[in-house]
Amino acid sequence: MADRIDLHTHSTASDGTLSPAELVRAAAEAGLDVVAITDHDTTDGWQPALRALPSGLRLVRGAELSCRWYGEQPPVPLHLLAYLFDPDAPELVAELARVRTARVARGERIVALLRADGVDVSWPEVLAGAAGGTIGRPHIAQALIRAGLVASTTEAFGPDWLGVRYRLPKEDIDVFHAVRLVRAAGGVPVFAHPRASRRGRIVPDELIAELAAVGLVGLEADHEDHSPDERAHVHGLAAELGLLVTGSSDFHGTHKSVRLGAFTTEAEAYERLVAASSGVTEVASG
Repeated sequence: MADRIDLHTHSTASDGTLSPAELVRAAAEAGLDVVAITDHDTTDGWQPALRALPSGLRLVRGAELSCRWYGEQPPVPLHLLAYLFDPDAPELVAELARVRTARVARGERIVALLRADGVDVSWPEVLAGAAGGTIGRPHIAQALIRAGLVASTTEAFGPDWLGVRYRLPKEDIDVFHAVRLVRAAGGVPVFAHPRASRRGRIVPDELIAELAAVGLVGLEADHEDHSPDERAHVHGLAAELGLLVTGSSDFHGTHKSVRLGAFTTEAEAYERLVAASSGVTEVASG
């Protein structure tokens, strides 16, 4: 059974810097046995990753859904990892298309705000940098880096730039609706980095219990944005609620410093995840 399992990575189909084909080759070179491709709100990377899958590597097809919890004001943004769902499920396809369209409009508005303040970035340049991938703030961050205005993605996401001053809300999916859609599509929903307080506001444990009651299957505990105490809390909460626990790199290529396989998922949790799915299967090459 596979024992080096990374269930959260991004390619150029969203805001990573490696193409899907490069991503699976890099996963094999990093010594992984299983890798999940989980681009933001899209399945566009699935087929290129499958075609390039190296021998001996298993591919889990997934996506990271942009969600929001409306139990507080302002609502809390959060991410839901969805694994092994049917990519043709009509309701889920429609929601993902809506979110991607809204991401483009939001990106264009952010660039307009920057240009109004005399910042030399252009929307065509951002689009070209995204190369057809789902638009996100990292693409705008890269334009700021190319313009010599910031030195890194981290700086671009600071309060003077995309973190506060030029940050606009996204059109997201209600998290309860998202969990139900993923389950209806035969997929397995896992809450991404649920206690990552360094990313901003976090949701209460009570919400996670409510999501578990409507079909949430797991929690991502072992992640670079969780402190040791936060990881321990997520492990404890998952045990209390009977949820599986994943560990993942959240690899974005050079957009982030984390390496493939920096955090991994236990084989038993992986087996539970695969067993819970009925959308598409994991794929192994040769």
